[in-house]
Amino acid sequence: MLVLSLLSPNQGQLTSFLSQGMWHLFGWGGVIIPIALGIGGFYLVLWGMEQPPTLPYLRLLGILFLFLAFEAFASLAVVTWNNGLTDVMATAQEGQGGGYVGGLIVRSLTLVIGRLGAVFLLLVVGIVAAILTSGVSRQDMGLFLGGLFKRKAEDDEERDILINRGSSAMTTGQSPAFTGVESGKNDEASVPATQEKTRAGSPSRRKRKAQPAQQPQPAANGEQEQIVAPSPVFLNQVDSQIWTLPKLEEMLDPGSEQDIGDAYIREQVEIIEHTLESFGAPATVVEINQGPTITQYGVEPNFIVMRNGKRTKVKVGKIASLADDLALALAARSIRIQAPVPGKGYVGIEVPNSDSVLVSLRDVMESAEFQHIGSPLRIGLGQNVAGQPIATDLTQMPHLLIAGTTGSGKSVCVNSIVACLLLQNTPENMRLVMVDPKRVELTGYNGIPHLVAPVVVDLERVVGTLQWAMREMDNRYKRLADLGVRNIGEFNKKVAENGGEGMPYIVIVIDELADLMMLSPEETERGITRLAQMARATGIHMVIATQRPSVDVVTGLIKANFPARIAFAVASSTDSRVILDTTGAERLLGQGDMLFQSPDAAAPLRMQGCFVSEKELGTIIDYWQGARRSARTTIAEPAPQLPTTEEEEPPSAAAAPPQPPEPAQQPLWEDMREEEEKAAKYSDELLPEAIDMVRQLGKASTSLLQRRFRIGYTRAARMMDVMEEDGIIGPPTGTSKAREVLPWKAEEAIPENQEKS
Repeated sequence: MLVLSLLSPNQGQLTSFLSQGMWHLFGWGGVIIPIALGIGGFYLVLWGMEQPPTLPYLRLLGILFLFLAFEAFASLAVVTWNNGLTDVMATAQEGQGGGYVGGLIVRSLTLVIGRLGAVFLLLVVGIVAAILTSGVSRQDMGLFLGGLFKRKAEDDEERDILINRGSSAMTTGQSPAFTGVESGKNDEASVPATQEKTRAGSPSRRKRKAQPAQQPQPAANGEQEQIVAPSPVFLNQVDSQIWTLPKLEEMLDPGSEQDIGDAYIREQVEIIEHTLESFGAPATVVEINQGPTITQYGVEPNFIVMRNGKRTKVKVGKIASLADDLALALAARSIRIQAPVPGKGYVGIEVPNSDSVLVSLRDVMESAEFQHIGSPLRIGLGQNVAGQPIATDLTQMPHLLIAGTTGSGKSVCVNSIVACLLLQNTPENMRLVMVDPKRVELTGYNGIPHLVAPVVVDLERVVGTLQWAMREMDNRYKRLADLGVRNIGEFNKKVAENGGEGMPYIVIVIDELADLMMLSPEETERGITRLAQMARATGIHMVIATQRPSVDVVTGLIKANFPARIAFAVASSTDSRVILDTTGAERLLGQGDMLFQSPDAAAPLRMQGCFVSEKELGTIIDYWQGARRSARTTIAEPAPQLPTTEEEEPPSAAAAPPQPPEPAQQPLWEDMREEEEKAAKYSDELLPEAIDMVRQLGKASTSLLQRRFRIGYTRAARMMDVMEEDGIIGPPTGTSKAREVLPWKAEEAIPENQEKS
């Protein structure tokens, strides 16, 4: 309505009042305000109030100052300085320029700092406001300005070099132009040095110098991509000077404080003591620990008088059996009783808080407990029942098993562990192998330089992934033995002393173990067990999660090799025993409430897990994806190729190598291609039986296979071809006789998985 009132020639009383007020107050800027209001209303109509637009306060401040600077410049545009400042308010009265707002700004600034000072100040304010509005960070501005000054210095350096060459040519009696052509071959050693300086300085300048005028742009880009990533499978490995760790305060948000009133705590204490006394188990609350989700009340059993007159303390088991009665009295969802608390002289009654708070990963990583751990694979888990941060070292676990039902916080825990590792490690000292059969939890990490290969989503390739990890483990053990060291830490230290390159840690993250165990239980269990038993010294660690903690998924062999476990809320005490060998997980609240069984602890520790939002994860992933692209641009820059003769032509766009594809689902490692092709040959389920039959009979023919297995000619002929290719049977004799069987090679033709199946 405001826009129509401003543009309509015929106006009513209301629209006339609105339009005149907008023109007089804001002048030309009066058109911007109703348009902005209309855009905001249109957004709310489409998306509703569920997703209100969120703008940082600095950006809002930048928009405000940018609008005020526009108003002031609009007033300056219509003011005639012959009559001084009197024209400012006159134009505002007519609705011209910036209205009364712009006129007042111009009038005030001109009276204080003069006309030129006002113009300069408004320019500075406008530039700063534009920067705040665009959201450009101070680091980006510093890099941009530094690049400008560096480019200027490089131009001066190149000019000095050209002047020195010209002066040297004049002293030898030759013209500079003649020197540049005739002595081009003699100066080949000096040209790359200058080009190298230019290449290390400004990417935009090196692109111009590396391409002649007639060379299309795509050819240079393709050449860069070919140098960085010649294989579409492996991710690039670049120099250590490129990677810089992200700043914690820029990636993660701080947590909020929790405030529980003393009156509420006293009321809870009275209810607990009264309930216990009414059930014949008198006790006194001696300690209170407030956590983010629960509050632990430390209860010390009192004495009771027996029938014989003796005084004896209440049994701990009697207090533990009153969990349901206490939950009823406190009107709590669930109560867990830890009887007794390890190392304490009381029984812990854990009562859910009326208002729970989220535990920020940033608060845990900034804590002294986290900083005290000196390992590169330290991870923040959360806060315990007393609100103290809990951190641990993945290298000491050395593997972690996570289990819990859907919605209990299992996936958030996995993401927080990965985020914690990405915030502390560059791709040089830590690499990731991720398996996500559900295709929704870990696929967002595709494109970060830490990944050995794209996230595995095909179940058929998981066994090959575990086999690759076992081969990598064996290769690392050979390298450790060659240097005479025992673990990866000693290896990297010794190699660094000699100026060599160390081995990075490898963390294998599997989001859903149940799907793998259903597809190939024997191979999956064997691979995970062998890695869990032997991979610690080589720097390979596993983080495995499952939402079905049953005995056929978390087998006894797997559980025995995973002493560090995390249990989220589960459906029954049976599932809790599968994970922790004890009950308690069935009484958890969900939403990050968990029990952590440390390898060196006697009992599980209850805590609230760290929460990492989708926004924070996206910020971390975007940072490393941008760092990878920056590394590819910096390292992959080809040396400029300048034609030395007129006959030489620059490479055409058609001759440029193709761009490497984006990370997609493909064989992870090149040797897996051979395994997949070999497995494809033995996809026929009757092939092992056919091999056994021809070995027993000593002869083989297509008609024999057709009769014995009642199959068609095509299938029987295909099995004959496979057996001939693998050396089980001889070539065709050219007659109707059966083929010869070669029993001494028959053992090699059956893969291990087919033979066991």
